[in-house]
Amino acid sequence: MPLCLSYLPIGLACGILLHAAGFNFIMTFLVSIVVFSGGAQFLIASLLTINAPMLSIVVTLFFLELRYALLGSSLSKYMKNQPQRFIWLFSVSLNDENYAINYLKFATDKNWTPRQALMVEHYSLISWAVANLVGSLVGSAISINLEIVDFALTALFLYMIVMQVRNRLTLIIGLLSAVLAAVCLVATKSTIGIIISTLLASFVGFFIESRLRHTGTKAERWMFGKVRGPAMTRKTIEDKNES
Repeated sequence: MPLCLSYLPIGLACGILLHAAGFNFIMTFLVSIVVFSGGAQFLIASLLTINAPMLSIVVTLFFLELRYALLGSSLSKYMKNQPQRFIWLFSVSLNDENYAINYLKFATDKNWTPRQALMVEHYSLISWAVANLVGSLVGSAISINLEIVDFALTALFLYMIVMQVRNRLTLIIGLLSAVLAAVCLVATKSTIGIIISTLLASFVGFFIESRLRHTGTKAERWMFGKVRGPAMTRKTIEDKNES
């Protein structure tokens, strides 16, 4: 419910922006279901308002949404016994926020099931689509300062990061990702810089973790030392098994 409620103001703003870009309420509703990505939909509206070529829009969206390959792979171990039809339905309903909720639940609640995870995705999808639809319908009647939307999205992603920081290695890789993202965005002058920085930071984190894991050195103990924060209010299933 907190996720669904948080979608309402952002979804309204997205619907208004899509309306300003030329989408009618039916197209706005359809794109909110088919794409189901706030960042992608804001990008679509922005590119259409500057008359960007359709090929540029498709290619940009492809690279922007590649992150879901990384997100989906981290959930695949919880879907091993599910039929292909269920996995397909789960995959097309995945987005950043419901991924964060489901990953946290899978990691901390051994009774959390794929069916419940799918319900989280569909409830969030319905909330987002309805908010987009309402925003499109009232887009011609009210005016809203859409600059605040950037802050709202940034705050939402910062919350997701903070809730997942459990040790110094995660914190360091998170900071490294931020620096790499800024450098890559300036170097590439496009959103592909985000993909490059994400892959680089992931490989660095994987390399450090694989080299330090189970070595028993001071570096390992320091890197995997717990960090005080919201993420420490819950123990993962792995933590419980170790204890």
